[in-house]
Amino acid sequence: MAQPPTIATARLILRPFALTDATDVQRLAGQRDIAATTDHIPHPYDIAMAQAWIGSHQPGFEAGTLATFAIVLCTGGELIGAIGLTIIAEHERAELGYWVGKPYWGQGYCTEAAGAVLRYAFEEGGLNRVHACHFARNPASGRVMQKIGMQHEGRLRQHVKKWGQLEDLEMYGVLREEYRAPRSR
Repeated sequence: MAQPPTIATARLILRPFALTDATDVQRLAGQRDIAATTDHIPHPYDIAMAQAWIGSHQPGFEAGTLATFAIVLCTGGELIGAIGLTIIAEHERAELGYWVGKPYWGQGYCTEAAGAVLRYAFEEGGLNRVHACHFARNPASGRVMQKIGMQHEGRLRQHVKKWGQLEDLEMYGVLREEYRAPRSR
């Protein structure tokens, strides 16, 4: 049974989730501020939801539709968030999604993890395009996308409804050829 790889960065380990992570996932993703910045995390978020979500990862990886990673600190092994790709293989593309627990915001962890997953998508996953989106009211997520080389592609006005409120989505994307091209810094 194939598993997603483990990816190391300077400060992080990106590894497959285990059911034993469910308590940490529920504690972190269960915070209202995390759910408020994502389209797919409900609030309240209970332990059964965390277990079911983790249980979906391996079948999705085997089907070639998901590559989901726990974001873990190298020092101490503490789980701090999640990042992954929802893959559409026939179109050689994926959507990047992520969340990081509130105590870990503003420390560059999400950018570090996103850069590593983007490298995985293009160098190991054989993808041609990776895209991502964020609520317009969450510009910090857009800065992560910009820092890893994604380009702003537009805004989908009132595209999703979160807690009764219509939300604009900011869309970003990067192609393999752009990823490989040297960027001015």
